Amino acid sequence: MNDRAPRPGSGTFWERGVRFECQGTGRCCTSRGAYGYVYITLEDRRRLAAHLGMRTSSFTRRHCKRDHEHVHLVNPKRDCCFLQDGQCSVYEARPTQCRTWPFWPENMKPLVWEHEIKAYCPGVGQGRLHSAAEIQAILTALEREDELP
Repeated sequence: MNDRAPRPGSGTFWERGVRFECQGTGRCCTSRGAYGYVYITLEDRRRLAAHLGMRTSSFTRRHCKRDHEHVHLVNPKRDCCFLQDGQCSVYEARPTQCRTWPFWPENMKPLVWEHEIKAYCPGVGQGRLHSAAEIQAILTALEREDELP
């Protein structure tokens, strides 16, 4: 299955940009069916460890698990372990996956956006307009991350 989003200029729904601003509801931090992992990069682990005043190796042992080639946060309750009282307790240091929501390749397909993302996330349609170029830059960066060993 290819999760790559269409490129601007090919009739994408986001060609003229998308309004989005986090509303702080924490809904994206909770599991939705099969969704339940927060994948993190080494840079994410370094940033989170520094934010929490820990060494990266200690943070990784305490908060992470490796599945195949990916590292994700341990989430015993299927929600993010840093979600406290409906709020992100590490918001300033949050992982790339969280920073780039909702502009993920699998979300930037018209039917997914219209029937899942808009219905689920109250930040869609709010705040500033994210340009097609900005969205494409996020998608390209995420695709590069997926290609890393």
